[in-house]
Amino acid sequence: QVQLVESGGGLVQAGGSLRLSCVASGSISSIETMRWYRQAPGKQRDLVAFITRIHSTNYADSVKGRFTISRDNAKNTVYLQMNNLKPEDTAVYYCNADLWTTMNIYRDYWGQGTQVTVSS
Repeated sequence: QVQLVESGGGLVQAGGSLRLSCVASGSISSIETMRWYRQAPGKQRDLVAFITRIHSTNYADSVKGRFTISRDNAKNTVYLQMNNLKPEDTAVYYCNADLWTTMNIYRDYWGQGTQVTVSS
């Protein structure tokens, strides 16, 4: 069994910063691409950023220059440093990972989400 658990969300004023973490645990052999998505009320879930196993990264245009994704392969953890937050960044942030399990199954897993609220 595999679990992804996010943490670090909260309430912050516009212009502030938060750092999200997502730890993957369980029957994991290796983790490939790790991603952060977000979903605002009444809207679809959108990709925010992703990072490959070799640390190649990509960002949504709306967060470029403000958010930074990183990972620690030894800890099976992905981070999202969010700076200069705006009210429109308010959403539930979800972690997603493509990984190989110890049973040699390749699939993606989702975390339960963490709420980020940015006040104006």
